Amino acid sequence: MYLKELKARQFKNFGEKDLQFSSKLNAFVGQNGKGKTNILDAIHYLALSKSYLNHSDAMNIQFDCDFFTLEGTFDKNDKEDIIFCLVRAGQPKQLKRNSKSYDRISEHIGQYPLVMISPYDSDLIKEGSDVRRKFLDNIISQSNKQYLADLIRYNKVLLQRNTLLKYFAANQTFDASTLEIYDIELVHLGNRIHEIRKDFVKNFLNAFLKYYEAISEGSEKVNIEYVSQLNETDFETLLKDSIYKDRSAQYSTAGIHKDDLLFTITNYPIKKFGSQGQQKSYLIALKLAQLEVIKSALNVTPILLLDDIFDKLDEHRVTQLVKLVNEEHFGQIFITDTHSDRTEDIIKQINSESKVFRL
Repeated sequence: MYLKELKARQFKNFGEKDLQFSSKLNAFVGQNGKGKTNILDAIHYLALSKSYLNHSDAMNIQFDCDFFTLEGTFDKNDKEDIIFCLVRAGQPKQLKRNSKSYDRISEHIGQYPLVMISPYDSDLIKEGSDVRRKFLDNIISQSNKQYLADLIRYNKVLLQRNTLLKYFAANQTFDASTLEIYDIELVHLGNRIHEIRKDFVKNFLNAFLKYYEAISEGSEKVNIEYVSQLNETDFETLLKDSIYKDRSAQYSTAGIHKDDLLFTITNYPIKKFGSQGQQKSYLIALKLAQLEVIKSALNVTPILLLDDIFDKLDEHRVTQLVKLVNEEHFGQIFITDTHSDRTEDIIKQINSESKVFRL
């Protein structure tokens, strides 16, 4: 599977942009502010129906315009699929496949798998647990439709439960039987989500360790631990034990929506004890492991986007990464870089058909 061409209209800094791609390696070279990352974000939109960088679709509309469109042609099993996305300020997003709208946009997830490695990935290490949960959910959802459906439903029920807790507080009342209706469904969905996450992290860890060792040549001991309240206590008991705290806080304080991933190096949190180079190697290994597990689950090789990842990596780690990309069975790759000489050297080392775009 690969992306053959992209058409962007009024998307971020592009009034009009048409690009045809190599099925193997594509490199975008230019100074900061020229739109290299925006092209990768447009590709991310077409594959996963959302921006990698902005939570609000409207924020991606070009200044002084009221809409943007993206159109991409994917070649999947020698069959062309045209994906069209329209975002208009103040209106629901439109997403079509071969001129037919999806009943639910979630149906699009996993059709055109993609992995992006970006400087913004540092949030996975530096920010709170919600960022790491989204990373975990994004990987599993691309290959497990039932998981995605359960997760969407869980979040809806959680919102309803929280709204009820706020209502109780505002009206100085409480009805345990009404709350139990939501608790029963949360427990049912939460247990399924927890088991899938637990099994996934075990398998994911093996791929992650392999890639980190390849990039760093085994110079550091790293690990990933799945942290969940359900690892120690069943969900039903958790909800019962936290009811007084929930009523005081006016939201649900216990559940799989509090899960986290603990990233360590030499048995210490990498957030505090990892160098910039180690943290970047860690993040790259996470994303390459993501690509491998999605490829294995879907039997389709995801598109790989590498956005300005060579900064803060020493020459040795860059060499190891290029060697890894060259030896592993990756599919279509997109690279951005501000240094044309470095990009040309990398392309020479990767024995693959390539195309360079200078912005």
